[in-house]
Amino acid sequence: MTLIAIALTFGSGAADVASFTRLGNVFASVMTGNIVLWGLSAARESATLASHTAVAIAGYIAGVALGTLVAHGARSAAGRKRDADPDGALASHVMWALRAELALLAGFTVGWEVSGASPAGWAQFCLLATLSSAMGVQSSAVRDMGLTEVSTTFLTGTLTGLVSSLVSPGQDTPHGLRRFGVLIGLLAGASLCGLFVVIAPDGVPALPLAALVTTLVLARGRLS
Repeated sequence: MTLIAIALTFGSGAADVASFTRLGNVFASVMTGNIVLWGLSAARESATLASHTAVAIAGYIAGVALGTLVAHGARSAAGRKRDADPDGALASHVMWALRAELALLAGFTVGWEVSGASPAGWAQFCLLATLSSAMGVQSSAVRDMGLTEVSTTFLTGTLTGLVSSLVSPGQDTPHGLRRFGVLIGLLAGASLCGLFVVIAPDGVPALPLAALVTTLVLARGRLS
């Protein structure tokens, strides 16, 4: 589960750099930052920034809703209640949600390549909405995984918990490796995507896509 969390966080770091650098200077997964930017757009009277943040937030909300509905439908079809797997393997309804994210990322990849890695106008809005939706689905799936101590899209709470546990006298650092791992994963994904934006922009979508495929492979390995 630690490797799965790191892989997903790597992908969200790459997605945020892609969206910030090529899709209107907003984030695909960090909605706190987008809400702040939305407020800034009002102060600056910037319709461009306001519209991009609105699309990103709406896309993320739609993604969370989609992931939740897909997982609910999968649980209902299987005739099982939501449960926690003691071995850490991903439950089938979570896998279905991640497959929905995979479909969104595949669509994003096609659109990115068709636009020549430099989308503009309506193409930019469509790709931003698709990528933000994928991150919303991912957040919904991670919530269903039971990873309450970390997140893969918003890591302020993870960093707070890690630092607090490290400085608390006489206390262990629960889930320390996982917390360190996702923070490093976020940095690695963002750094590598930033490099790709400069030297190989056509390859940018491969990063979040590869991270999700790695997650599905890891989950399959645990399930088998």
